[in-house]
Amino acid sequence: MEIQLIKIPVIEDYRGNIGVVEKDTVPFEIKRVYYLFDVPSSASRGGHAHKEQAALLVPLSGSFDVVLHDGKQRATVTLNKPDKGLLIPRNTWRELENFSSGAVCMVISSGEFDEGDYIRDFDDFLGLTQ
Repeated sequence: MEIQLIKIPVIEDYRGNIGVVEKDTVPFEIKRVYYLFDVPSSASRGGHAHKEQAALLVPLSGSFDVVLHDGKQRATVTLNKPDKGLLIPRNTWRELENFSSGAVCMVISSGEFDEGDYIRDFDDFLGLTQ
């Protein structure tokens, strides 16, 4: 499985840095942006794949682990730097876990919310990838 981290351009300034996400930063057209916050450290998010949508996960604050599965291989990526985002292609199972206190995960998606695009059962996901 190829893990692709996207470098988020940063404008450095002694008053504080600015991370910039524009159309050239993300390898797809941005259709939706949302974020996860106040996630208890014992909680897990995700637990699904998308048939068509891709996503870029950016840790705006704190850290968390992203467990990926492409139907053949499993990999875990720890996100903890706001200038690096994890690209999750379509048909990739993802689970987010081990959230640190104050963690915020921004998700940039290639599609608007569409329940029909979700695969929410791991066995169904494996059946589609075989």
